[in-house]
Amino acid sequence: MTGQRLPVLMIPHGGGPCFFMDPPAQAPHLWDRMAAYLRGLDAAIGRRPKAVLVISAHWETEVPTLHYAEQYSLLFDYYNFPPKTYELTYPAKGSPEVARRAAALLAAAGIVTAAESRRGLDHGVFIPFKLIYPDADVPIVQLSLQKDLSPALHIQIGRALAPLRDEDVLIVGSGMTFHNLREIFSGRAAAASVDFDNWLVAALDTPDPDARARNLEAWADAPGARIAHPEEEHLLPLMVVAGAAGSDPGKRNYSENLGGTSAQSGFRFG
Repeated sequence: MTGQRLPVLMIPHGGGPCFFMDPPAQAPHLWDRMAAYLRGLDAAIGRRPKAVLVISAHWETEVPTLHYAEQYSLLFDYYNFPPKTYELTYPAKGSPEVARRAAALLAAAGIVTAAESRRGLDHGVFIPFKLIYPDADVPIVQLSLQKDLSPALHIQIGRALAPLRDEDVLIVGSGMTFHNLREIFSGRAAAASVDFDNWLVAALDTPDPDARARNLEAWADAPGARIAHPEEEHLLPLMVVAGAAGSDPGKRNYSENLGGTSAQSGFRFG
């Protein structure tokens, strides 16, 4: 126990290895603001946690699964990018101790988990964390999404994990608040993305965890929702984070219209 509760975060992780490749000629500063936001999170939090528990949009399993590795390899789960992006490194350590504690908290809430120690960190983790903690000097534990993608279950998972905030563990959801590449590339996404983003800001900004949960469980009825997320895996990390937030309202701490095509946001609770 530290006596100082850590916040919980929902961060955008960009597109593939976007921060570590040459920007497109037609939009040379496309990823600059998002990268600056991620680089600034360490200072914004104000202190280093003993570990990070991160939920990435890019790992789904039959039951929530915790990574118990002492040291990680990387899973280059993106395709057709420049060769140098497959040579990136991020020698983060794991924390089996934190993984065991998280498993115990989930078990106490009646949530069955599994253990994993061989899978590499996917790009939803190592790409943003190369900016957040570039020296890879904070241990990371990754938690998967459950394949059924139930908002209620992922909120419940977050609620079970909330005590970690008082145990010097930073809980981070890594996804995107708008994730529809077809609409982005077509140029049609902007209006729907703003509608959904505005709804999301209002839905999260409440100290009533039950009201917030009701909002999020009904997210698919929100304006622009299924244009923003034809599949919801990039939104589900937010459900875990919102569950762990307790009575802390969610405040948007990053916002931009990315390339003029989609409204993207990050959130901090607490």
